[in-house]
Amino acid sequence: MATIKDIAEKAGVSSATVSRVLNYDATLSVADETKKRIFEAAEELSYRKRSSKRYVDQKVAVVHWYTEKEELNDLYYLSIRLGIEQRCKEIGMNPEIYFFDNIKDIKATEIEGIIAVGKFSDDQVKELAKINPVVVFVDYSPNEDKYDAIVIDFEKATRKVIDFFVSTKHEKIGFIGGKEYLKGRTEPIQDIREKTFKSYMQELGLYEECFVYVRAFSVEDGYNLMQQAIKDLGEDLPTAFFTSSDVMAIGCLRALHEAEISIPERVSIIGINDMSVSKYMYPSLSTIKVYTEIMGETAVDTLLERLEGRKIAKKVFIATKLIVRQSVKK
Repeated sequence: MATIKDIAEKAGVSSATVSRVLNYDATLSVADETKKRIFEAAEELSYRKRSSKRYVDQKVAVVHWYTEKEELNDLYYLSIRLGIEQRCKEIGMNPEIYFFDNIKDIKATEIEGIIAVGKFSDDQVKELAKINPVVVFVDYSPNEDKYDAIVIDFEKATRKVIDFFVSTKHEKIGFIGGKEYLKGRTEPIQDIREKTFKSYMQELGLYEECFVYVRAFSVEDGYNLMQQAIKDLGEDLPTAFFTSSDVMAIGCLRALHEAEISIPERVSIIGINDMSVSKYMYPSLSTIKVYTEIMGETAVDTLLERLEGRKIAKKVFIATKLIVRQSVKK
């Protein structure tokens, strides 16, 4: 495992700065560019190496639905993008990175296809397909009969978390989640994690509406929602929380620390993603590992299949794994 010192050397900053950035220290004033270097260094040092195979010196447009600023608040998408870039590097392909607000800069005649990372509206999907009909979507499947997609089974992942909590004798289980919106829409995208949490907990006879808190996917929203739960519920605070992203879980940990609520003795926490910084938290964060590197690599390989002649669209589900660390009772 890469150490704080390894990350600091690669990013060109001090170990103290790395530690504070990885823990989302709210009192630290540091440029976004420095944060980006640290996060990318942490992700890259966690990658496994694999041998290069073939390919040609061609270009692919990697289109991100977030802005660069938003990407720093949700490392899930940053790590997918880095997986794409790593695989392209291995096969000699040149990835050109775009955020959706600058796709007009894509030179359609110079790219072989598009890898679209994130969630896109119908109009945005059409806009991408006009640039190049070979589009692979990552973390979203707008039309599985037409476009290739690389996705995660979040329903199964959510059930894994609940099953673990139940097996470790928790009955009061809370949920802290986020909402996402397609461009131009006021209604949020249905979050499978939240939907599955509610339905499965109802099935088990354990669901309590007052234990569910939802806002947006960020450290600060995780922090604010946990603060609200502590204020609202008092002694009735659940003994376990499932948070729908690691970044939200980090905010939850901070709120619990400030309230002097012990983790995991009083409250256990599980997130989703297993982003590289999760193991550096205090206590280290238990999480559902989403193989974002594999998602990115698979997107590139799926694009190559299209370029080599495959006509039928396919939807690929990448497996997840529960990683148990110090933030839960075992």
